Amino acid sequence: MERYICIHGHFYQPPRENAWLEAIELQDSAYPYHDWNERITGECYASNGASRILNGEGRIIKITNNYSRISFNFGPTLLAWLKENSPEVYQAILSADKESQKNFSGHGSALAQAYNHMILPLANWRDKYTQVLWGIRDFEHRFGRPPEGMWLAETAVDLDTLDIMATLGIRFTILSPYQAQRVRRIKGRTWHEVTGGSIDPSRAYELRLPSRQKINLFFYDGPISQAVAFEHLLTNGEHFARRLAGAFSDARKWPQLIHIATDGETYGHHQRHGDMGLAYALHYIEANNLARLTNYGEYLEKHPPTHEVEMLENSSWSCSHGVERWRSNCGCSSGMNPEWNQNWRGPLREALDWLRDTLAPLYKEKASQFLKDPWEARDEYIGIILDRSPENIDRFMSQHAVHELSPSDKIAALKLLELQRHAMLMFTSCGWFFDELSGIETVQVIQYAGRAIQLFEGLFGDHLESQFLERLERVKSNILEHRDGRHIYEKFAKPAMVDLSKVGGHYAIRSLFEPYAEHDRIYCYEVHREDYQSSETGKMRLAVGRARFTSRITEESALLSFGVMHFGDHNLSGGIRTFRGEEAYQTLVQEVTEVFSRADLPEVIRILDRGFGKNIFSLKTLFRDEQRKILNQILNTTLNQAEAVYRQLYENQVTLMRFLIDLGSPLPKSFQTAAEFILNTSLRKVLEADEFDRNRTKALLDEAEGLRVPLDGVSLGYTLKRKIEQKAGQFRTNPNDLLLLQNLEELVSLANTLPFEVDFWKAQNIYFEMLEKIFLELREKAEKGEVGAQAWVDHFTALGEKLHCRITCG
Repeated sequence: MERYICIHGHFYQPPRENAWLEAIELQDSAYPYHDWNERITGECYASNGASRILNGEGRIIKITNNYSRISFNFGPTLLAWLKENSPEVYQAILSADKESQKNFSGHGSALAQAYNHMILPLANWRDKYTQVLWGIRDFEHRFGRPPEGMWLAETAVDLDTLDIMATLGIRFTILSPYQAQRVRRIKGRTWHEVTGGSIDPSRAYELRLPSRQKINLFFYDGPISQAVAFEHLLTNGEHFARRLAGAFSDARKWPQLIHIATDGETYGHHQRHGDMGLAYALHYIEANNLARLTNYGEYLEKHPPTHEVEMLENSSWSCSHGVERWRSNCGCSSGMNPEWNQNWRGPLREALDWLRDTLAPLYKEKASQFLKDPWEARDEYIGIILDRSPENIDRFMSQHAVHELSPSDKIAALKLLELQRHAMLMFTSCGWFFDELSGIETVQVIQYAGRAIQLFEGLFGDHLESQFLERLERVKSNILEHRDGRHIYEKFAKPAMVDLSKVGGHYAIRSLFEPYAEHDRIYCYEVHREDYQSSETGKMRLAVGRARFTSRITEESALLSFGVMHFGDHNLSGGIRTFRGEEAYQTLVQEVTEVFSRADLPEVIRILDRGFGKNIFSLKTLFRDEQRKILNQILNTTLNQAEAVYRQLYENQVTLMRFLIDLGSPLPKSFQTAAEFILNTSLRKVLEADEFDRNRTKALLDEAEGLRVPLDGVSLGYTLKRKIEQKAGQFRTNPNDLLLLQNLEELVSLANTLPFEVDFWKAQNIYFEMLEKIFLELREKAEKGEVGAQAWVDHFTALGEKLHCRITCG
């Protein structure tokens, strides 16, 4: 009988965007990357789009797109981030789906996902419907075809959700074997119990829904999935392949499907180089004819279900108690903090349920003033989320508005729809999954609630926040300093809130350090500058101006005037207010400019205080990325002074340090610190320089080795990685530049001598691209004796050796 293997990866990250900026701010815990999405993209999402297959010598013989030969789903919010921040990876995912259609009889390997990873059995019917619909629409927008299957968050399932999926055209989903209850042959009479994970996972099953619709279910192989996720099966691709093939049984008399499902991040993030284990397993399966690789759509077409199944409602793959992990202290946790409890889960869900149910009828009543059917409009709002161009928003309003809306009514309608978006985002499953209320995932859902409340209060004028905070007081943290949900809201959500004045304050401060264009953007806000005047006196700077700030999300807009003075250090004073007319503005500009020119700083501060009242801001007003950048500028002078002190100590005492090392005596702490700081700083500067100084680099490395100074491998490795990628990119653009090729070869040679690892991933990709596009042509020229061609071939071949690539052309 036929034998099939299918590997499914659920690729997903919890939304990390600032709920007011629609962007991820700097996350120090992801260092040296900007944020965790960027880090996991480098470790997993990018790697699976260009994974390596090695020979017995550890040389790369092939680079392959894993996605094209497995089944996969990506969370819509993650795909949106990838499109903006890692377009090459995003395109590799889309291309893989097209390639998979060629591999698997016209069936694409990509599955849709319910939109923002909500636990649907715990949602009301309306949210279930919108989540499924948004997931489908997002998929169609990106992949250009309707999805055949849909992944459910945590595989959490109930009949209502499956019924909605079937109604909207979804043919199948994937569940854990522990979610099956009983099976029988289609049209058979006798049911057989299969609880406890005992269902045979090697076939598809049909589920008959109460609405008389049908949907197909696949139950993945539990033991092998467990081994991949938690037992390091990916460390050896051949073993992985044989473990999959070993699950076939001669006792089965039907076309067998051995399939597994795990978090996609297993393949590279959770398990380093897991993508390569996957790539080799797929290669080994095909090369040794162990089975035919397939995806669920192809298998379902070739081998429709012969058995029907009943499942356990309100069940999931990551909670043995059903879906209690997302509403109670059921005992499921990460296990990292066994002394903690999760009693906070229940009251947090109760608070958010209360907020959702309070907002819903008020939304419907208010939105009915602007929209024909508020709930239908919410369903269709995914079209605006995917394309926020003014033209698309106008098309949406022409279809759904009760009449042509005034600008203020249009803003109100958009705010109402945004309110509903955040009222769903606040139920993202990750908010309950982990151990502690103050964790970043839980803070994120609390921030979404804060954004929904802010929109509500702006629209209705009522105060809802205090009632919500009363409920959050019942949500207790395990960490004494965080106390409860109210404290966490006030500590982490409240300071993150943004309005147009805060955007204006950010604009004013940053303008002192880095100029803006006349038309510019700050995250999801457009800025049009109408006037800007600046002055300098010594280290002090003053800026006064006015600009119009407009939200790209709600189209809310305000013309604001501002004034800000920087004292030359970390202190500044400024304010912002609604523009009050040309006369008042010019009076303020003339007064503050004239006083500043006299260096009468106390009077400047008094004018700013008087002119802007309570709308005063400081460096704390800046959004995190710009705040860090400007603080680095401000600290630069101080850091240079500190470096000079360390350098003087190092240079004056380096001979003594060498003598102490020769004696086998430990360096005094002050000497050790100075040497470590100066040598690492000097190395970083050399590696960042436009031109690579080989001799200086070697001297610094030798000195560090001689003094037994530990190198900052994370920082230096990342710096050198970026430098190699830059040179490789230049070489791709100018492939005939022999000097550039030699410089790239030198950098890679250096990286191979260092006591820490440097990531060659992108450079290797470019190398294989050049190998296919230009190497044969240059080798033919070299064979004909063309001047320079032989040198190019020699250096290119040497570069391949140093990048651990094997040349197999020709």
